[in-house]
Amino acid sequence: MQFRQQALAKLNSPEELDLPVRLARPQGWLVLCVTLVAVAAACVWAVTGSVASTVTAQAVLTHGQGSYVLQSPVAGQVTAVLAEQGQLLPANAPVIKVRTGQGDSVVRTVAAGRITALAATIGQIISTGANVAAVEKVAHTSDPLYATVYVPAQKAAGIPAGAAVDLTVSSVPAERYGVLRGHVKSVDRTAQSAQQIAAYLGDSQLGEQFTKDGRPVAVLVRLDTSRATKSGYHWSTAHGPPFRLDSMTPATASIRLADQHPVDWLLP
Repeated sequence: MQFRQQALAKLNSPEELDLPVRLARPQGWLVLCVTLVAVAAACVWAVTGSVASTVTAQAVLTHGQGSYVLQSPVAGQVTAVLAEQGQLLPANAPVIKVRTGQGDSVVRTVAAGRITALAATIGQIISTGANVAAVEKVAHTSDPLYATVYVPAQKAAGIPAGAAVDLTVSSVPAERYGVLRGHVKSVDRTAQSAQQIAAYLGDSQLGEQFTKDGRPVAVLVRLDTSRATKSGYHWSTAHGPPFRLDSMTPATASIRLADQHPVDWLLP
């Protein structure tokens, strides 16, 4: 009965048409305004802002023309080693002497360069086509170093020429001397096999290492030079390491891609 009487009283009471209708509380309007401002700021940032991204990959310091593996054109016994590791030789310079059934034969360099590895020793029996030495193609010891970065093929498409590169060199403590600076000189758009990499670097193990996760793309990085450092190159610290860099030194490269507007991620 109590609820019935309340219902009848509600029906009999006149409507309060003269009272204003409250659509929202002041706190609600404040929240709405803050939300609208945040959405507007996000839209402006999505169109005008930029986000940088990087690609990290394995690299090796080399001279621009790479290396080659010197192979013996004859089979026989090595009777003399005529070159030393690290030696700079002209083209057609003798490297080893091999005794064959037809007499002694000398294996010579194909192009001028520096001996980075000697695989032959005195008394060793070698076959035709055996690896004798790895020769880095460089005419002078003062020739500049480059970094060859082997980037996974699916990540290389967005790398522009001139992109900034930071290189963490394995022989240089980064926490003390910083990272080596450089810029992308060129991007080889063709994925390379282990054999191609080995032929360029003169090292079959590196060919296998750089292709264990698939065939990569070679990115050639020009190192920024500096007269203020002992190495002759620009570092993230003032002076860099107190020694010069050697070719065939491993490194890890971080390549900065072109900045993108966040709205580009939403567009096809």
